[in-house]
Amino acid sequence: MPVPDPDSLSKRQLQAASALLASISGAASDLGSLFAAAGHELALVGGSVRDVFLGRQPGDLDLTTDARPQHVLAITGGWADRVWTTGVEFGTVGLRKGNQTFEITTYRSEHYDRNSRKPAVEYGLSLEDDLSRRDFTVNAMAARLPGYGLVDPFGGLTDLRHKVLRTPGPPRTSFTDDPLRILRAARFTAQLGFTVTPEVRHAMTDLAGLLAAPKVSAERIEGELTKLMLSPLPGGPAAGIALLVDTGVADQVLPEIPALRLESDEHYRHKDVYQHSLTVLSQTIELEQRYGLKPDLTLRLAALLHDIGKPRTRSRLPGGRVAFHHHEVIGAKMAAKRLSQLRYPKDVVHDVSRLVELHLRFHGYGEAEWTDSAVRRYVTDAGPLLTRLHVLTRADCTTRNKAKAQRLELAYDGLEQRIEELAAQEELARIRPDLDGHEIMQILGIGPGPLVGKAYRFLLELRIEHGPLGRERAVQELLRWAKSAGIDVPPTNPGE
Repeated sequence: MPVPDPDSLSKRQLQAASALLASISGAASDLGSLFAAAGHELALVGGSVRDVFLGRQPGDLDLTTDARPQHVLAITGGWADRVWTTGVEFGTVGLRKGNQTFEITTYRSEHYDRNSRKPAVEYGLSLEDDLSRRDFTVNAMAARLPGYGLVDPFGGLTDLRHKVLRTPGPPRTSFTDDPLRILRAARFTAQLGFTVTPEVRHAMTDLAGLLAAPKVSAERIEGELTKLMLSPLPGGPAAGIALLVDTGVADQVLPEIPALRLESDEHYRHKDVYQHSLTVLSQTIELEQRYGLKPDLTLRLAALLHDIGKPRTRSRLPGGRVAFHHHEVIGAKMAAKRLSQLRYPKDVVHDVSRLVELHLRFHGYGEAEWTDSAVRRYVTDAGPLLTRLHVLTRADCTTRNKAKAQRLELAYDGLEQRIEELAAQEELARIRPDLDGHEIMQILGIGPGPLVGKAYRFLLELRIEHGPLGRERAVQELLRWAKSAGIDVPPTNPGE
């Protein structure tokens, strides 16, 4: 593909671009003057420049320079409020001035050794060479400081207008230098709503195997997937996942998703589980705001993974129908295993797995009137995940049958209303037995141990089934249970 001519921008357009970039930070201009006085170059670079042209407020500012790290420290030492050097090994110095954070990196070219997770860094000679190593042309623009003159040798601004992801050089070279860029293509597809060029797509397919360990760590893969899933665009995460699946990249990082593309034939008649999962993901994102949730990684992962147990549980029923018995249980275990391998935090792994396990619970009760005990059990099983479960359950309705969809929506409306009504009467969010562990031990005359847990669970079941019992009845029920279990209760017991 021919590279757009950077000289195609008119003088007026370049002046307008510089004026726009100058609005980012006055401190950056001051910093540029310091470097110029010391005989060095400095330029704003990367996502900060891209975001300005997208009308987005940049966060921390990335800059690049011909000065080596020790010279950067000498130039900025008396200017910055704070300096940190944790990235000096890779040519990066961090600064803070007021409420603005800068990362200044020496011009460099880096590549990843075939058997190493860390890049081999070599210092570069020019800003243009530095930009040539960037992942995509939209991130390979710079603004020279202190004047904010636009530098765009690879046509990034043109690609930005056309919403295209293209690499500054051959994509195969770029992805071989850092295979994580393969995932980054999907992440930017999700975050920016851009499309990759055919050359980038083909390179993603051909080089997907480079993402296999040990070359790329699970932590780096998790980081890109998380950013993809937290895209602010409603359909962004689904688009990013679809690109990973279509190029075969998902086979390397999330193989459970492409496995959802179950073949349908005259024997297996069921909806497309893969497309259904992407639809559920998008509908989940649309419902987050309704329930007062910010972009929720746990919820979105659960939506994507909620049906991954289906391929392993598919069975044929009479009449050509298909069943996926206990796919939620199998899927919960599969989700926990995959997310653990990707090094997601333990609480995320646990909560996603639990939501996958619970996502069919509502349908188990049917559309009949919800009893108090059923409501209590639903709330208790969901625990702190109740709001997320509301969203996931509603999003899981993707039927095109409008009458059925309306019935399900009304049924869930009814459940939420019943939860509110019962919560007004009881402490529904924190259901506890009428007796605590200490009281159980006192009444039964036993010490700590498994027996206390069994008694506690027995009383909890009674509480869920019948509501608050009161202390007297709870004691009587506990004693009856102890007798049936063959537990000798002291004849004189202060709890009786």
